[in-house]
Formats: sequence, C-alpha cells, structure tokens
Amino acid sequence: MGDWTPTSWQSRPAGQQPTYPEPEKLEVSLEQLATLPPLVTSWEVERLKSQLAEAAAGKRFLLQGGACAERFDQCSAETITNKLKILLQMSLVLTFGLKRRIIRVGRFAGQYAKPRSKDIEERDGVVLPTYRGDIVNGPDFTEEERRPDPERMLRGYHHSALTINFIRALVDGGFADLHHPEYWDLGFVSHSPRSQDYQRMVESISDSLRFMETLAGIQAGEISRVDFFTSHEGLLLPYETAQTRQVPRRDGWYNLGTHFPWIGMRTAELGGAHVEYYRGIRNPIAVKIGPSMTPEWLEELVEILDPDLCIECGACVRNCSEDALTVPRNALKRRDGRQFLRVRHDDKWVETAVRTGWRSESTVEILSGVNQGDVIEINSTRRTSE
Repeated sequence: MGDWTPTSWQSRPAGQQPTYPEPEKLEVSLEQLATLPPLVTSWEVERLKSQLAEAAAGKRFLLQGGACAERFDQCSAETITNKLKILLQMSLVLTFGLKRRIIRVGRFAGQYAKPRSKDIEERDGVVLPTYRGDIVNGPDFTEEERRPDPERMLRGYHHSALTINFIRALVDGGFADLHHPEYWDLGFVSHSPRSQDYQRMVESISDSLRFMETLAGIQAGEISRVDFFTSHEGLLLPYETAQTRQVPRRDGWYNLGTHFPWIGMRTAELGGAHVEYYRGIRNPIAVKIGPSMTPEWLEELVEILDPDLCIECGACVRNCSEDALTVPRNALKRRDGRQFLRVRHDDKWVETAVRTGWRSESTVEILSGVNQGDVIEINSTRRTSE
C-alpha cells in the first residue's frame, strides 16, 4: 500500500469520466471541495464495517435501497422522508421474519453520477456530450446544459449534506422509534393486497414491545433510534478524491463522502483508475458483479481490494439467477480464511405501485427468498411506466 495515494489513480486509464472544458475552473472547485467538512465520520465507517462483518457471519442482515440516480430537484423533505419510510418498513418486516438485526443502507446523499455506454448523444444531427448525472451536467439536450461543469460537484456536495443532515435529524428526533411505526405510513401501501398483513405485524410488534417494557418497568431505549448508512457508486473520481481524508488517531485514508462506496461493472477493470483508487481507502467496498465477470477476474479483484483478509469487499449481484450466483460463490469459496457478503439485487421481487408510479417491494416474496442470499438491494424509488 506504500505506493498508493489518493491521486495515484491518475496514472491509470479512467473510464466514465467527463472532459471538463475549463481545467482551471475544475481545480478551483476541487480545492473548495477538499476544504469542506466531511459528510460522514470515520467512526461511522468503522461501525458499518463491524456490522457487515456480523452480517457475513450470519448475525445481521443488510438491506440497501434507494435511487439509481438522484436528482438535485428531488432533494426535498417529502422525497427523503418517503425513502426513509420505505427502508424502515422493509427493515421492520425483515426483522420480524428473520429474527435478525438489520443494517440499513440508503443509496442516497451522493448518488448523483450515472455510468453511460456512450460519451456522446446525437439527435437530429446534433451531437452533444451524454448526460452523466446532475453532478456532471444537465439532462436537457442543449449545449449549455450538457457542458460538464465542475461547480456541479459543489452543488452535489451541498445536496448530499442537506439529505444526510435531514435524515440524521429525523432519526435523532425519534422518527425511527419502534414505539411509533405509524410515522412510517405511506399512502400507496394502503392499496397493497398485503396492507392488512403489514398492519397486523406492526400491531403484534407494538404489543410485544409494550408487554416487555411493562414487565421490565423501563422503556427499551435502544430501539428508539436506528443506524442509517449511506452508499453510492464512486464514479466521478475527482469528486471522490476531494472527499478522501486522513483523520486523527486512525491509520490510512477514508472516503468521508459516504459510508459504503461501490464499484460498478463498467469501472472494475483490474488495471483501471477506479480499482486503483478503491484499493487504498479504509471504507467497506461493494463490487457490482454482472454475467460477464469470470471467477478469475473476481478473485484477482478481491485480492487487490482486500489483501489483508478483512471484511471490506461485498459482492453485489445484479442478475440473481442461480447461474449468475455461481461465479461469486465458486470464486470466493476458494479464498481460505476470508468471509464474504453476497448482495442480491433481484428485479423479479419488484412490483409496481400503479397509483403513484413508484416501485415498492413485495414483503412475502422477499421473505420467501432471503434464505438464498445474504443481502437484498432494492431500487425503491425509481420511476416506472404505468
């Protein structure tokens, strides 16, 4: 690790990066970003690592949910609260069904970059840079909107800070208190055929909680609040680098822009810039695995990212057929002395809430499938067509 620095990735080929037309403006934005306070803390990152290790040992269960890509104009109290409600509802169902503590990770407060298959987009003979997410450029098909603007990284930071600070305020204020699950009600859930089952489950948990507290004569304070962690794909490397810090009394470097960064399939090249960056940070790391990833590729990737046999690399599987799961299972079984946490992302569990156009999750289908994997990842707030 001695040859690693937060900028050593710059000597490697870097995919999925925009070309900024004004390098001087880019440097100014990055200098400002590097002086701003961190969005998360190193002790929160270390707490998540400990909990992920417990999940790998079968003592916890990881639930991750959120948007494929956040938008600046969706940074509102209603949107953030609804995401939190969905995660709370799902974690309550999973706790009830699995009798296991849940790690709650939100794909928010930083998911502003988008991987793209092409660098340009053409419409009616007009060619412009592709839209790479609000942190890079705008979605409208105009030259001004599509020009990569480094000041958008500062806007991305501020929107992430607003999101995570609002979530912390809600959680610390008792929003996640199990004594008041009615705080988590979502309008569209009442139209679900499983709505009554959910309400009965909530009433059962509330009755059990009151009974326990009556016997003990004290309130169960630990369940009045819960931990929430953030996650996003660390795609835009200049932004991630500016968020990478050393902290007092801890060794190494942390990405303090999120708790749980991850690498996508398009940037998982062994000699690429993203793998070089991720191998040096102390955060837990997730890797998205697709059908094209071979066992040899995955084995070498894990060896680069996690050479010290730590629980710092989660395998995140998009196509959750048994064939797709065979690659990480077979490859990771060969690693003596190393534990892994497999993450399932299975669209067959996703149903459409037609009234609102939002995706929700089927409780019964999830509980019938969790024994086949260690983790579920959901996209709970992606728009779907009616």
